[in-house]
Amino acid sequence: MARTTQQRALEPEEADRTASPVAPSDASVLAAEIKALVVAGKVEAARDRFSGLVLLQQRRAARVAYHYLRDAHDADEAVQDAFVKVFTHIVGYREELPFEVWFTRILVNGCLDLRKSRSRRLRWILPTVTAEHSAPREPVAPQAGPEDQLLASERGRHIAAAVALLPVRQRTVFTLCQVAGLKAGEVSQTLGLSESTVRVHLFRAIRKLRASLEQERS
Repeated sequence: MARTTQQRALEPEEADRTASPVAPSDASVLAAEIKALVVAGKVEAARDRFSGLVLLQQRRAARVAYHYLRDAHDADEAVQDAFVKVFTHIVGYREELPFEVWFTRILVNGCLDLRKSRSRRLRWILPTVTAEHSAPREPVAPQAGPEDQLLASERGRHIAAAVALLPVRQRTVFTLCQVAGLKAGEVSQTLGLSESTVRVHLFRAIRKLRASLEQERS
C-alpha cells in the first residue's frame, strides 16, 4: 500500500536534508557490535548482546509508545514488536546513523500502524454487554513513574489533548524532543529535516500548547 505524508508522520522531506551529524552513543556502538556478530553468523552471541541494547532503550521507548497509544498493553506490544524488528533487520542498520534515530523511526511507525489497526477494529466491534456489567479495566501500569503520574493527572490529560490537536509535524517533533528526549540533531535525522527546521517546529508547538492551556485556565 502506498504511503502518504498524512499516513506516515515520519516521511522524510526530500527538500530538507541538511541534518547535522550526531556523535555515536553507547547504543549505536552496541548496535554496530550486534550487527557484526550477526553478519559473522554468531547469532546467539548477538542475542546476548541485544539484551543490553533493550535495557538502554526500554524506558524511553515505553514513554514514546504510551504517548502515541494511550494504552499500557498496546504500548508494550508496540515496544516489543519494535525490538523484534530491530533484531530481525539489524544487518540493515547503518553505523553512521545514531541507533536512537533508527529505532525511534521503527517504533513510531509501528505505533501509527497499531493505532490505525485499533481504530479499524473498534469501528466494527459492537458492545455485547452494558457498561454496568462489563469487565473492569486493568490498571494502566503498576508502580507508575513520574511520566505516568503526569499523564494520569487532570493537567496531563489537558496537555495530551492539546498535543493531539497540533499539526502532524509539530506533534511529531514535540513528542520526539519532549517525550522521547531526543536531541535536535537526532530528531533532524529521524525526520529528514534540518536542525533549524526542527527547532522552529518545536517552538511553534510549545507556543500553541501554552496558548491552549492558558485558554483552558481563563
